[in-house]
Amino acid sequence: MTTADDPASGEQTLVVRLRVNGMWHEVRVPGRRLLSDALRHDLRLTGTHVGCEHGVCGACTVLLDGEPVRSCLLLAASADGHELTTVEGLAEPDGTLHPVQQAFVDCHGLQCGFCTPGFVMTIAAYLRENPDPDEDDALAACAGNLCRCTGYQNIKAAVLRAAELSRGTGR
Repeated sequence: MTTADDPASGEQTLVVRLRVNGMWHEVRVPGRRLLSDALRHDLRLTGTHVGCEHGVCGACTVLLDGEPVRSCLLLAASADGHELTTVEGLAEPDGTLHPVQQAFVDCHGLQCGFCTPGFVMTIAAYLRENPDPDEDDALAACAGNLCRCTGYQNIKAAVLRAAELSRGTGR
């Protein structure tokens, strides 16, 4: 990571290297730029949504070195050199949906869709560690994310369906 002063603002900027969805990117950002903002504004990966900006709602969840994190709570500079996966990076290159994405479609696990990327990322990470959840596990898997529309029943069903699909694909 290198630093420089931005003559326009007088603010110190950093060149941050991020491996996002399998591709390396260098972005020049102010030292105080949040990871969520770097993804959305600098890299134009708008699938990462920003809801509460306090880490409570989970809409901004991405995977950092395979682990779910709230990108609104991390500075972009703290992810320098790390592997990030956003919701845009889950599908196969040919467009085949990830099992969690497909399960949300199959089970109608979304309404307005604002919270969906965060749920998808959280559940994808959860199922790698817990590939055979029961109903209580499925509810626990998504308990840290907030949805204002669905009532969670279809989201819980999507967790169970994603587990079935994942067992069939090995993902």
